[in-house]
Amino acid sequence: MKNRQQQIQQFFADYEQRFREVLEGKPVDVDATAAAFADYFVQSVPGGVTGGKNDEKFKEQIPAGNDFYKSIGTQSMKIGSLHVTPLDELHAIAKVHWLSTYKGDINIGFDVFYILTFASGQPKIFAFITGDEQKVLREKGLLPQEPAAS
Repeated sequence: MKNRQQQIQQFFADYEQRFREVLEGKPVDVDATAAAFADYFVQSVPGGVTGGKNDEKFKEQIPAGNDFYKSIGTQSMKIGSLHVTPLDELHAIAKVHWLSTYKGDINIGFDVFYILTFASGQPKIFAFITGDEQKVLREKGLLPQEPAAS
């Protein structure tokens, strides 16, 4: 299991590095980013649960996701802590506490739970769970407020 812990630490160090490079203006490594995900993956966010294939359509969406973070003034995204819970020989949950910095010296911390599989021998994200990031970004003035319901 210690080897798995090291694999997961390296996996997220590489994930963080790719994010840092994009924020520094380097081109996104679409293939490496896509390779971090299983062939099919699921996300659970406040808006619901969705899933998708890791295919060409997904690869086309990766740069747009990075562009969104740059457009709202994201200056850095660092791992503050990483806690791994092994589930069995092929699965683990990684709780990553991300520390993000935005223009205007705005700092936001948030947690993402990644569920990993080692079926291919390497860690792959097959599910992730996030809190209401959009709400926090609105509260900090980084996104426009939602219109009031009538």
